[in-house]
Amino acid sequence: MIRIQDLTRISPYEWEIPLTFNPEMRVPVHIFATRNLLEKIMDDRSLEQAMNAATLPGLVDKVYVMPDMHQGYGFPIGGVAATELPDGVISPGAIGYDINCGVRLLASTIDVEAAASELDTLASAINHFCPSGVGGKGAVKVGENELSQICAHGARWALKQGYASEADLRRTEEFGCISGADPEKVSQRARERGKPQLGSLGAGNHFIEVDLVDEVFYPRAADVMGLRRGSLVIQIHCGSRGFGHQICTDYVREFQGAVRRYGIKLPDRELVCAPLSSPEGQDYLAAMRAAANYAFTNRQILAHQARQAFSETFAGKIKNWQLHQVYDIAHNMGKIETHTFNGKKLEVCVHRKGATRAFGPGTPGIPEEYQTIGQPVLVPGSMGTASWVLTGTEDSMTRSLGSSCHGAGRMMSRSQAKKKIWGEDLRRELEQQGIHVRAGSLSGLAEEAPLAYKDVDEVVETVVGAGIARKVARLRPVAVIKG
Repeated sequence: MIRIQDLTRISPYEWEIPLTFNPEMRVPVHIFATRNLLEKIMDDRSLEQAMNAATLPGLVDKVYVMPDMHQGYGFPIGGVAATELPDGVISPGAIGYDINCGVRLLASTIDVEAAASELDTLASAINHFCPSGVGGKGAVKVGENELSQICAHGARWALKQGYASEADLRRTEEFGCISGADPEKVSQRARERGKPQLGSLGAGNHFIEVDLVDEVFYPRAADVMGLRRGSLVIQIHCGSRGFGHQICTDYVREFQGAVRRYGIKLPDRELVCAPLSSPEGQDYLAAMRAAANYAFTNRQILAHQARQAFSETFAGKIKNWQLHQVYDIAHNMGKIETHTFNGKKLEVCVHRKGATRAFGPGTPGIPEEYQTIGQPVLVPGSMGTASWVLTGTEDSMTRSLGSSCHGAGRMMSRSQAKKKIWGEDLRRELEQQGIHVRAGSLSGLAEEAPLAYKDVDEVVETVVGAGIARKVARLRPVAVIKG
């Protein structure tokens, strides 16, 4: 059992678990957190899980843990780790079950005051056009061949079908498609789960939220992104639905045998893994990329549907009601990237689980218009609280594997939240704050109550204080749509 006094304090926002604390660790664990945030997670297993992750073969540098950390499957949510190619391992548990769960931000020039009388109508329209719910059916049905095309080409498929623009793809991580995906490495069970769910939100912590730009902190970056104070924006948070979940399930099962075949010793069987160079590792990487491309396509179709909702609500009433894409980021992904360690460039597999890429200015792979300001980093809060738009920094590239936090981070389990919070009361509270709510389930609403999450403002202050992100704008919710 680790205690705060066992950690080495580096700054008010950074701590480290040294190798001397646990001789089984191959690298130290570096934690971005205030003391207050650390105290909030000492009752769960997130730091223990981070130490377990630090024993994986082939690790480079450190295991990083973001301030929104909480206990996950094997690897803590909010964790980042890099393994060296070709023989470092890849671990499904260090990427997550909802492969390429992520956030898309679309912005408008609609002034919230001009739209105030239509916000309830807009919430209903989004709820209508964007299907949601556990196992919910999607807006677009596809067959076997189309699913294979989506796996291989991601949002490029959506562009050909009229669901996207070139500007959307340019402002999507990996431009909406990760190369190297192979639909043949995906089980038939995963395909059957994926075919009916394309263009759907799901449930749990997934949401669509209409916000207003409440405050701007970095005007030049906000101008480049098209964020104007007092204007409406929309966030879409979802992933690869049952398709990605089944792929992770399949390979966790497959890797149970792989760790025995390759003689890999693990402190936690939930960290099952395989060498990247192995047939098992290559198969999972190809299947994971297929799920990532499915998720990019899923969010793209939901963005198309959200635009329809805006059109139905505002066309003919408000000029220039259209939505432009700010960015789309992933926060459950394994990516092959080149990073510099002690002056030497290495090709590594960066596992980000509940953590986002936060590439700084001038980094290859981000849109040309963002090269001078850094990649947008989207940090949604919980219902009724702020969300944030940040940018990556030059320091993030050297100090956190180009990574930052992904949200507020849970502080209370879903079952605990349902015991403490009554869904109808929460809905009433939110609506009294001027937030229009559409929810498929009041118990599901209670699970995602603000009380169940950390203070997103403190989480953001931590990554900004540590120098791995910079504030651009603060968003405030006016409508929330939940499955």
